[in-house]
Amino acid sequence: MAGMKAMGGSNTETGDKDTTLGEALEFMRLVWAVDHGLQSLSKRMEATIGLTGPQRLVVRLVGRFPGISAGRLAQLLHVHPSTLTGVLKRLEKRGLLERKSDPLDARRALFQLTQAGRSLDVPAAGTVEAAVTRVLGRVARSRILGAQEVLTALADELGGHSAVEGSGGSGAGDAPPPSGSRRSASR
Repeated sequence: MAGMKAMGGSNTETGDKDTTLGEALEFMRLVWAVDHGLQSLSKRMEATIGLTGPQRLVVRLVGRFPGISAGRLAQLLHVHPSTLTGVLKRLEKRGLLERKSDPLDARRALFQLTQAGRSLDVPAAGTVEAAVTRVLGRVARSRILGAQEVLTALADELGGHSAVEGSGGSGAGDAPPPSGSRRSASR
């Protein structure tokens, strides 16, 4: 892919004179590159600072919201609560998080950082957060907001199908697209 120009240049690796990816495939290619980078850096973070990328993000969020519930944390991370259970248990076992019962509802757990967890709740080199901070510092605010808008819409689209389709569709945005629409063809 190194020889392919974004959005329709020639592909010198395969000899194609004009290979056009189109917007959707080009965007997907970049999303996969970001995902691969996140996975690779997460593994390096585990080896260097002792936390994976997702574990560090949980530590940073719990640091911002002491006493947060697992459900609210899952909402912030756009994951199902069961997906978060393993991360929370590993962080508890390592002594970085503390679980307490909600005084208003004993069935609900609330999380806060321990002293050891607070020591990791600081900016650190070699993390995903540091890479994102560097990039955001080089890009105009308007472009950041545009990228956030696109990524939010994509996250909603990817994560929302099962919830929307299983909800009975209460609003116009919940209706499935017409069968001949561009959106249904891209599923």
